[in-house]
Parts: sequence; structure tokens; C-alpha cells
Amino acid sequence: MAEKIAVALCMGSSCFARGNREVLEVVERLIRDNGWQESVALSGLRCTNRCAEGPNISINGTLYQNMDANTLVEILVNLQKDAPARPE
Repeated sequence: MAEKIAVALCMGSSCFARGNREVLEVVERLIRDNGWQESVALSGLRCTNRCAEGPNISINGTLYQNMDANTLVEILVNLQKDAPARPE
């Protein structure tokens, strides 16, 4: 089985207030609606101490800053396209 795409949202109050609350809702819906539970691992991060650049989101270990839901959806869709096919 291929490795899951690891998505971790900063759950610190600043990032959450700056948009990660909405990002979380959008990403959970995207994963559910597309059946990506087996290919995307969604988790939370403690404060990344980069509040001024938030919302902060880590994707496969790379920290992205000033993220919004649309950008994250675009990244995830592209990563899914590039992922190897999974056996049924």
C-alpha cells in the first residue's frame, strides 16, 4: 500500500482564527466526499510558533504558510493525481 498523504493543520488559536477552522471543515468534506480516507491522513499540529505567517499547514512534512482552503484543495487534488493507483 502506498504511503498516505500527511496533512497536519496548526490548531493554535491564531491559525485557527486566521482560517484553519474553515480549512479543516473543507478538507474533512473533501476527504469524505472523494473517498480519500485510505490515502490522506489528516491530523492537527500544536502551535508552530509562526503565528504571523499563519494559517500554517504541513503537507508531507513541508510547512506551508498563509494557507487557505482553496490552495490546500488544489494541492491535495494534484497529489492525488500523482499518487500511484491503488488496487481495488
